[in-house]
Amino acid sequence: MASPDTAAPQRIAVLGAPIDLGASVRGTLMGPAALRTAGLVTVLESLGLDVTDYGDVGIADMRECGDAPPANAKHYRQIQRWSRVLARRSHELAQTGAIPVFLGGDHSLSMGSVNGIARHCREIGRDLFVLWLDAHADYNTPETTLTANMHGMSAAFLCGEPGLDGLLGDEARVGISTDQLELFGIRSIDKAEKELLRQRRVSIADMRAIDEFGVGVLMRRVLDKVRARNGVLHVSFDVDFLDPDVAPGVGTTVPGGATYREAHLIMELLHDSGLVRSVDIVELNPFLDDRGKTARVAVELIASLFGQQITDRPTPTNAIVPDQ
Repeated sequence: MASPDTAAPQRIAVLGAPIDLGASVRGTLMGPAALRTAGLVTVLESLGLDVTDYGDVGIADMRECGDAPPANAKHYRQIQRWSRVLARRSHELAQTGAIPVFLGGDHSLSMGSVNGIARHCREIGRDLFVLWLDAHADYNTPETTLTANMHGMSAAFLCGEPGLDGLLGDEARVGISTDQLELFGIRSIDKAEKELLRQRRVSIADMRAIDEFGVGVLMRRVLDKVRARNGVLHVSFDVDFLDPDVAPGVGTTVPGGATYREAHLIMELLHDSGLVRSVDIVELNPFLDDRGKTARVAVELIASLFGQQITDRPTPTNAIVPDQ
C-alpha cells in the first residue's frame, strides 16, 4: 500500500448550491458567496491542493416533475429541482476522482449532494458513511415534521424514509442504511423524530456524550467503524453544530454547541484518518452573521479538515487513504 503522503488525493472540486427554501429563515442562498469571500479557495490552494471552483449550480434548466407534492413539505417543487441537479452534479464530480466540497445553502441540499456521492460509492464497491455535524438530527419526514421545512428532513431522506419518494424524479435514488449515519453534536430533536431515530437505532453522539467522553474518543469510534467496513466518509457540516458564540450566522441557533477547539480537533482527526471523500458546508446565513465571523470560522475549520495545522506533525501511520 502506498504511504498516505504519496497516495492522498490532491484535487478539490468546489460547487456552490445557493438554496434557502428548505429553511425557516431566508438568507443561506448567500452562503456560497460568503465562504468564497472569506477565502475558502485561497486557503485550500495554500495547502498545496489543486482546487477547481465550478461556481454555483442553478436550476433554470430543470423541468418540473409530475409527482404529487407531499402535504407537509414546503417549497417541494423548487427543492425537488435543486435535489435533482445536485444529485447529478455530485455524481459527475465524484467520478473525476476529486473531493467535492458543496457550499450551501440550507441542509436540504444534502438530499441531492449525498445521493450522488452514494451512487458513485456503490459503483466502486465502497460503503459510504455520513458524519452529520449538526445541532439538529434532521430526521423528520412529512409525517413527523412540526414545521414542514425540508432542511429538517434531509438525513431521513438519505436513509430511505418514506414521504419524499418522488423527490429525485428520474435521477437514481441511492441512499445509505441507518447504520451508516453518524449524528454528532446533536442537541435539538423533535418528539416524533426522536422516536423514529430510536426505532431505526441511528448512532447519536449528542452534547451530553461529548461533554462526558470528549470529541476525541467519540470521533475515533466513528472512524474505526468506517475503517472496519473499508468505507469512505462524507462530512455534512452544518455550522449550527458550533456554539452560537462561535458561529452566530445561522437561522436556527441552539445554545451549548461545540467549541472552537472541539471543532478543530474533529476536523484534524478527520484529516488524519484519510477517509473523507466529500463535504457539505451548510446553513451559513451571512445576513445573520457578525461581520463575517461565522464564514471565517467555517473556512478555518475546512482548512483543518484538509490538513492545516498549528505545528507540523506526521500523519499517523494507521491512517488509510481510500482508493479512487
